[in-house]
Amino acid sequence: MLKYWNSDLFRQTSSVAMNGELSEEDKEHKFDQSPEELVEDLKEMGPTYIKLGQLLSTRPDLLPDEYLNALSNLQDNVSPVPFEEVKEIIEKELGTKISKAFNSFDEKPLASASIGQVHRAELHSGKPVAVKVQRPGIAKQFMDDLETLDELTALAVKHLETAKTYAIDEVFAELRRILINELDYKKEAQNLKTLSKNLEQYDNLIIPAPVDDYSSTRVLTMEFVSGKKITSLSPLRKMENDFSGLVEELVEAYLQQIINDGFAHADPHPGNIKFTENNQIALIDLGMVARFTPQLQENLIELLLAISQSNGEKTAHCLLKMSELSEDSQKKQFSKTVSDVIMESENSRAKDLQTGRILIQLNRLALTTHIKLPVEINILGKILLNLDQIVAMLDPDFDLRAAIQRNVHEIMRKKMISELKPENFFSTLIETKHFLEKMPERMNLISENLANNDFKIKIDAIDEKRVTDGFQKVANRITLGLIIAAMIIGASMLMQVPSDFRIFGYPGLAMIFFLLAAAGAIVLSYVIIFRDENLNNKD
Repeated sequence: MLKYWNSDLFRQTSSVAMNGELSEEDKEHKFDQSPEELVEDLKEMGPTYIKLGQLLSTRPDLLPDEYLNALSNLQDNVSPVPFEEVKEIIEKELGTKISKAFNSFDEKPLASASIGQVHRAELHSGKPVAVKVQRPGIAKQFMDDLETLDELTALAVKHLETAKTYAIDEVFAELRRILINELDYKKEAQNLKTLSKNLEQYDNLIIPAPVDDYSSTRVLTMEFVSGKKITSLSPLRKMENDFSGLVEELVEAYLQQIINDGFAHADPHPGNIKFTENNQIALIDLGMVARFTPQLQENLIELLLAISQSNGEKTAHCLLKMSELSEDSQKKQFSKTVSDVIMESENSRAKDLQTGRILIQLNRLALTTHIKLPVEINILGKILLNLDQIVAMLDPDFDLRAAIQRNVHEIMRKKMISELKPENFFSTLIETKHFLEKMPERMNLISENLANNDFKIKIDAIDEKRVTDGFQKVANRITLGLIIAAMIIGASMLMQVPSDFRIFGYPGLAMIFFLLAAAGAIVLSYVIIFRDENLNNKD
């Protein structure tokens, strides 16, 4: 941290994260630390920082290409665990020897990442499988590192205004939840089953099925999918094939996950996508998933449609509707800037990586205008940003916004049909039953109160006691003003009456009334000018 804290690399990355685009000067800048040096430093710091480097490698909006390419090696090119340790973990978790569980087991891993590594194997039935084995002691290392990072983010939020504005403690809390879930392979196995069921109508999308009898918290056995990383797709193969239909299916599948199922693969970066010989796409890593509530799904439908139609005003309205506002929230400035951003990005294509980047940019803008968007918006932005990369590799001229418009309406129709199932009406029927049961009693009570003139309506819109006190104060001062005026007029009339009792050479009784009236007027003026002003300041 000391090495990179004042580095140009950190300065530029944090500047882009908080302020947006790079200047031309920064784009051409050469950093002190090379991409390879950064990767090696992350490896030395441990598995948690390797994972953070993997996440950073999926953010083309933050780092130059050469750093992204170097960091992408962390996705499946970390130093492997010796086979003897892998064998010990598998036999301990499955409760049997490897030779009894598998017909064959490759000692050399297919890929090795921060949390685990994958080996190819074959069941005794002859079925090829991929076995993901968690690194030894990884859970404790992660928890120790996360605890340290938790303390650092809390300290930063306490002392740095920027950290507080961008709520990095909340961002880290969400990251912590995601990383801890990734440590439990049983959850990933369930995620594979859920996503496979949700996307079963998409013929060109493959989700490997887990093998439950050979899986545990630290070992995950699943169907082996033969294919290459989508980033290794050759230019010749792109020229020989039209992938627009495949891209359309992929986009529709992700929209369904987000706005219909409420359960989405949250990390579709190129390292987690395989391209098969049959031109199918396989999603091979489901440790990281996102969940969206039914209410949020409806808001996201409106938001995605507004963005796809380049309707900045509607986009701002959708975001404000699902956000938390405070006294410092600058709604007008937010709405105007959102409209500008949406209009500037009109007519963009997949190769411009705009859709996900826009959502991340809008989230950043909301924070600077003291508007708190749901954390799911940032997650959705990252999903779409990674999806943009996949789409751009298969079809650079694909119009993602037009695809969103085409698919959202169809997905909404399917969603409405699914919600018409009888089981979805049970709660409504129960509520209706309670309403009808209570209706006669409540109507009788209302009728009785109306007949006895006891019916009252309580409106809690204003503080009636304060209003009444205000009227009483005004009435008292008007009355006191009239009395003072009457005393002055009376004193003037008494001046004409001869009297032996005199003050300052004037009739004494008249002067007494005049002085009393003057004193009352001074006191009343003081109270109105100073006391009421203090009261207003307090309010």
